[in-house]
Amino acid sequence: MTVETGDSTFVPPSVISEHLFSGESYAYYTPCPNAITPKEAAPTAGEAVESTPCVLGVDEAGRGPVLGPMVYGVFYLPLELHHSLLTEEHSFDDSKVLTPAVRANLMRLLNTPENNLHESCGYAIKSLSARDISSGMMRAPTAVYNLNAQAMDATVELIRGVVEERGVDVREVYIDTIGNPITYQQKLEKIFPSLKITVAKKADSLYPCVSAASVAAKVTRDVTLEIMYEAITRAERYDPALESWGSGYPSDSKCVGWLRRNMDPVFGWGSECRFSWGTAREMLEVKGGARVDWPADEEDGASRLNEFLLSSGPGKGSKGDGLRDWYGQRSSEII
Repeated sequence: MTVETGDSTFVPPSVISEHLFSGESYAYYTPCPNAITPKEAAPTAGEAVESTPCVLGVDEAGRGPVLGPMVYGVFYLPLELHHSLLTEEHSFDDSKVLTPAVRANLMRLLNTPENNLHESCGYAIKSLSARDISSGMMRAPTAVYNLNAQAMDATVELIRGVVEERGVDVREVYIDTIGNPITYQQKLEKIFPSLKITVAKKADSLYPCVSAASVAAKVTRDVTLEIMYEAITRAERYDPALESWGSGYPSDSKCVGWLRRNMDPVFGWGSECRFSWGTAREMLEVKGGARVDWPADEEDGASRLNEFLLSSGPGKGSKGDGLRDWYGQRSSEII
């Protein structure tokens, strides 16, 4: 079900608010469109039903921002309609060269019943939350789950969700990449040996299905940021005119200014922020953030922490100034 925000911004069904506010990553798949017959379709009256050969494109939005999720999108449709429907009739292109209004309108048409885009095309998104991105990247050095690995896993999950779980007869796959396309393509070919896979830089401007995937990902991310920002401004009673966080990119002065003005000295920001990004880490560690030193992780750490909580907490004889000094004490002093 789609809804409208107060200012009539189109909110596609790929934006799921409860996951956004809880900081969770999630996946969304549209139903298989009417024009596509999946592989598992049952025969009728003894006649074999042939599945519809399809093409699928993959692209992402929001790889570099310090705020909000990274969204991966896949878009699929019958091979015979690849160019005629997407390029000739609806003028899909790389989402970065389309205006926000054009992108939003294409996404609206894609989710409008009886429109030929809705009847012939399907899409899916994987929204990787800022919290989950950071938690993976900030693991111990030997267990780091870097952004490339997270991107690969999101791509594989979405393709499997369309091809294996929903039975769409995908014949060709086109993927946009920032890294080495040859290495990326070889990895995917090992996972999906039956698919004809093409990985290329700037694929979103070369292949219409990748352009459409970029639109689905970009609109989903943009609306996500808008909803999250509106929720934060309502909860904190900020003045939106003064507190705008801009595009969410570290190069955006509005974004950096918002982070600086709204940084909690201990907790930083909410689940909308990627704490693993240099911009956020520098503000917390260098520019005024309160340093927290936790007790060492020892075998008897639980009992020692209990002793500390029972004897040294605020209001229990500690000489510090409440929670501020309690959290700021060094572990050697605490233990």
